[in-house]
Amino acid sequence: MRGLKVLPSGRPGRGRLYVNLPDGQAVAWYDRQANRISVLADDHREAVLAVLRPYLSGAVSIGPPPVPTAAEMRRLAMPPDADLAPNRPGETLLAELEHGTAGTRSRHRLRQDLTAQQRMGDAFDALEPDGWRTLHCVPLPGFGRIDHLVIGPAGIFCVRTVPGRRQRAVVGDLLLTVGRAEPRPDPRWVRGAAARATAVLDAKVTPALAVVDASRLQTAPTVRDIRILQPPTATPDLVASPTVLKRPDVEALFAQARDTRTWLPPTPPPPPTPPTRSRPAPAPPGRPRSGPAGA
Repeated sequence: MRGLKVLPSGRPGRGRLYVNLPDGQAVAWYDRQANRISVLADDHREAVLAVLRPYLSGAVSIGPPPVPTAAEMRRLAMPPDADLAPNRPGETLLAELEHGTAGTRSRHRLRQDLTAQQRMGDAFDALEPDGWRTLHCVPLPGFGRIDHLVIGPAGIFCVRTVPGRRQRAVVGDLLLTVGRAEPRPDPRWVRGAAARATAVLDAKVTPALAVVDASRLQTAPTVRDIRILQPPTATPDLVASPTVLKRPDVEALFAQARDTRTWLPPTPPPPPTPPTRSRPAPAPPGRPRSGPAGA
């Protein structure tokens, strides 16, 4: 059949390829990750194969669309403004830099924090072909926001990102020190955030600290429950970690975590408006009294 068009969607090289009729109606799509063609109209099967042949590689399965999983059904029912997946690394910092205070020193530190989060976020996003999913700037009541929530075969990681500023960084049980700056309570914070995320997701969440651009990194030997990450070795270490989650579990946890309603308490309904009482209409004015008779 002539006139079929192949249109990409999603990330370049990773998203689906849709096959549409000239009027824009989709008749099939090719999922590159699953290497499967889903055909909506069987009478277009041969034409779909012909137009997709330049994009296929290896053994490709073809058939009707698969039944949506529970994770896909949850994603389809999610309101667009409740989805955390589109968040960029450092999303809240971008807003602060654009609309925040104009102090030179505070903006400089915000840029350092943003650069560190963007660098680690890009590294985590690059793990997607290996079966990992990453969310950025996840709201966590009582703790602010989780910089990165990384979900993959090795488990779930609650990551706090710290700029090393090309100085020595020392990670202790409760505090993290960068250079001569005041110690920061990042180890204690990330433990509490991971415990809270564990309760919310009903799955074990490992605390992790990502230190970016430190000239030297020292970790106290007693720090055993926090995963320490650095940009050059973070992704290889995660990929090489033992597998604890299967692919369906990863997708189900990602579908749960990307929904803002998972993290934020439900908004209480507004109090009922008391009924307005209608005032009785005023009585008509009476006749003026007449004076005494014979006056």
